[in-house]
Amino acid sequence: MTTESASTDMSIGLSAVFVALALAGALGMYIFAVGGDTVSSGWAFAVAMLGAAAVVTAVHVY
Repeated sequence: MTTESASTDMSIGLSAVFVALALAGALGMYIFAVGGDTVSSGWAFAVAMLGAAAVVTAVHVY
């Protein structure tokens, strides 16, 4: 049984990067939807969902 644990700031940094990616995707989704470009809006949604999934993964891994 371990009595010590090492923690790093890697989870905070990766979370910040992937949150920024998810927010950029959400903003792109909004901009493309207002402009009427549904295909690009769908791709932006995919980017937002991948960024959000990466945030959850980064938090759990690190």
